[in-house]
Amino acid sequence: MLSLLAIALLIALGGALLLLRRERRHSERLARELGGKLALARSAAAADERRRLLADLHDDIGAKLTTLVHALDNPAHADLIRAVVQDFRDIVSRTQQDACTLLEALGQMREETEQRLDAVDSVLDWQQAADLPDPALDEAQVLHLFRIGRETVTNALRHGHARHIRVRVRAVADHLLLDFTDDGPGLRPSIPEAGLGRGTSSMRSRAEQLSGTIDWAPGTLGGTKVILEFPLPRQT
Repeated sequence: MLSLLAIALLIALGGALLLLRRERRHSERLARELGGKLALARSAAAADERRRLLADLHDDIGAKLTTLVHALDNPAHADLIRAVVQDFRDIVSRTQQDACTLLEALGQMREETEQRLDAVDSVLDWQQAADLPDPALDEAQVLHLFRIGRETVTNALRHGHARHIRVRVRAVADHLLLDFTDDGPGLRPSIPEAGLGRGTSSMRSRAEQLSGTIDWAPGTLGGTKVILEFPLPRQT
């Protein structure tokens, strides 16, 4: 009788321990889920605050810089300020916008370049292949592509005093080839990157972030050619 009672007690104790273990695992899981939700909530709140601060910064300083653009008599200085304003927009948009496709990014780049060249009475010749693929690009890829293009145009205008810039866009296999050619004075044979500005190292770094390469060569228009090549993401 006592042995049966002991067995019953052991069974009951085992069942209680099993229930306690299950409850503990359930409580730990709930704690992890709650902690994760709290962490996500804190992260979302911090991201919202960063976006708000960046937007305020853009609206305030960006507006002042835009006013300065219209007040400057020197077109080169005005273009430099305009590029700074666009950099502000890039920083803000990177925190707010979703990724876009290659053709959308190229369309935005073309529009911005046309506006910059029109403002200094220079001419843009944009030659884009009709059969370009249209894969999705993430925010970082779009930003690197824009910054490389913008720095190239800035160098052509500020250092090369270009009056004409030709941009050719085409795809070879699964790579995008983008080359900018200006009609400025060109490169010095002994120092190929002389006169290109201090942004060339940043451009190389951005090309590497795209898993690509960037090179400078004498241009067919008498100036400088900048050639960017990088692999395109696979289309899904």
